Amino acid sequence: MRQACRHENLQAWGIDTAAGERMIEIFAALAAHAVALDASLSAAEFDALPLRVVADAATGKCDFELLAGLPDTFADDHDGDAVTVFRLYTYKGGQYSHRLTQLSTELRHALTVLAERSPTPSPTCGDVFRRAAEADLPQ
Repeated sequence: MRQACRHENLQAWGIDTAAGERMIEIFAALAAHAVALDASLSAAEFDALPLRVVADAATGKCDFELLAGLPDTFADDHDGDAVTVFRLYTYKGGQYSHRLTQLSTELRHALTVLAERSPTPSPTCGDVFRRAAEADLPQ
């Protein structure tokens, strides 16, 4: 239900659904990276990063703050391309900046709903990764 609503929003904003979903994924990764960088978390500590903190960063940090400390290159070309688009939207401003605001609101809502529906009282990034991995396992 929520995904259908998100897709309707993306279409209403003139954003291709697949591209919008990918931008939301990148937005989530950027928000998590920014929080981990701010807190000087190690890779092991990242697993314990509360999902709500990432949701707060999605709407609480400026676009350029989310880009701080990123590597120059990415192992996955699709990730690199998505970050480049995010950078372009950030620097162009205007309607592009507005789109990032719309996407950040969608991300925050998705993470908040995910946290509320989690079987764990205060879900972490590690909890989400484990649940996603379990969902991808063949039955």
